[in-house]
Amino acid sequence: MSTSLPPSVAAHLPTGLLVGGRWRPARSGATFAVEDPATATTLFEVADADERDARDALDAAVEAAEPWRRTSPRRRADLLRAVYDVLTARAEDVAALVTAEGGKPLAESRAEVAYAADYVRWYGEQAVRLDGLARRAPAGTHHQLVLRHPVGPALLVAPWNFPVAMIARKVAPALAAGCTCVVKPAQLTPLTTAYVAELIRAELEARDLPAGVLNVVPSSSARRISEPLLADPRLRKLSFTGSTQVGATLLAAAAPHVLRTSMELGGNAPFLVFADADLDAAVEGAVQAKMRNSGQTCVAANRFLVHASVAEEFTARLTAAFDALVVGHGAEPGVTVGPLIERAAVERVADVVAEAADGGATVRTGGDPLRRSGYFFAPTVLAGVAPDARVVTEETFGPVAPVVTFDDDAEALRLANGTPFGLVAYAYTRDLARAMRLVEDVEAGMIGINRGMVSDATAPFGGVKTSGLGREGGEAGIEEYLEPVYVAL
Repeated sequence: MSTSLPPSVAAHLPTGLLVGGRWRPARSGATFAVEDPATATTLFEVADADERDARDALDAAVEAAEPWRRTSPRRRADLLRAVYDVLTARAEDVAALVTAEGGKPLAESRAEVAYAADYVRWYGEQAVRLDGLARRAPAGTHHQLVLRHPVGPALLVAPWNFPVAMIARKVAPALAAGCTCVVKPAQLTPLTTAYVAELIRAELEARDLPAGVLNVVPSSSARRISEPLLADPRLRKLSFTGSTQVGATLLAAAAPHVLRTSMELGGNAPFLVFADADLDAAVEGAVQAKMRNSGQTCVAANRFLVHASVAEEFTARLTAAFDALVVGHGAEPGVTVGPLIERAAVERVADVVAEAADGGATVRTGGDPLRRSGYFFAPTVLAGVAPDARVVTEETFGPVAPVVTFDDDAEALRLANGTPFGLVAYAYTRDLARAMRLVEDVEAGMIGINRGMVSDATAPFGGVKTSGLGREGGEAGIEEYLEPVYVAL
């Protein structure tokens, strides 16, 4: 076992399952290894839950569901405010965990912790603002009441690339709405989830609140957790963030019980640069949109669609910006780009880059894995990329920026929308009329105009087409955990 974590974190990090307010081993006694992707060394062995553990966790969530539903909104809000305070106080410890198991530069990890804390604070504030409705029916024969009830026990399946933000984005609105949870953290990054879950467990215990409100079941097999729970009619909600392929499989499994679902799935974000764009701002936004977490985010810019008249200048500036990035272990000072999450990710990125180069694209910088311990790939800019190249049509999830040119707005829009995905799009232009046309016509759930970042805890996050169903964040996020109940009085 090897770890560069602060001793205070490593010594108190839970590595078991959280079921009914108690950390325990898996029933089988099995564990799986969690790696530091920057060194390819093992950080910890974590309990490996199976079907029996999953059912135990749901049993605990079901037992706690009624007392938690009847807990006052104010007490739920106070709990979340306390979690926000302790998460903020422990921000450096949590950031160190994010960097250790996910590979992000420490500055990015700190930003993620702050982002996660924003979700917890926001939904603590929303817990006491769940609006209903009371009015006289138009016919004048009765009154109409609309109440909001918690959906019920929820399975929350989180991705590896934002191990604290995605947990916060799911758990906080669920708890605020009065739902109990079973959390399945990603196999690659379960340590941050365990640390934050312990903070929440301690606050629940200190307030004499139901112990089974939050349960955590890490596992080397997501199917071992999801299959028995989705087949159980007591589960009433599924929230999943991950690939479209897996999301579609989970939707099918959720169908027999008509389960309430939220799906934040794959993306293929276009980054449009028009002839009138401020190129300095566009390059700065491009690096921000592409290179967070080494390009391993669902909102990463995946295709750079640039007007032919400025394509060479933009590409040259972007290449210079990529050349200035510092690749290394995220805990090292000055590092701006960390590793990819695993060896398979490096191999996939190498394949799509090589295929693009074989198809006529020019590698302006990077293009290869880096020869060092861990899973590193050089920040890469490709010019002259064909619109049908795999590096353009598929979500790369790596530090690769393929540049495709267009000649007019109609072609730009056709290229931007020419994908089954529709999570986010970015556009740089000084023309307000063009910007408003893009807002109307680009097929995406989120659009950044002259911005390389759109995520905000107080705004709805989600996509259209095969990028998902439902929204997380903002007022919309808590609605996913509430059922409207109409009363004719």
